[in-house]
Amino acid sequence: MNDSELLARIKALVDEEHALENAGVTTDAERERLKELEVALDQCWDLLRQRRARREFGQNPDDAAPRPPDTVERYQQ
Repeated sequence: MNDSELLARIKALVDEEHALENAGVTTDAERERLKELEVALDQCWDLLRQRRARREFGQNPDDAAPRPPDTVERYQQ
């Protein structure tokens, strides 16, 4: 996935997250989906940062790989 594809994926996830929040999260399934979206967004942003860092330091950005949810969810904000 290249940077523009990642940014498009992030936009789609954010749009879905906002739609869900604006509709009102009331069911367990909606709360679970919202959590899934948050994790997916964290993974996408992390991957984009990895790609940019690799490019900045003369490495191949395509060697960046998504990190598992339990890794990106432990990052300090």
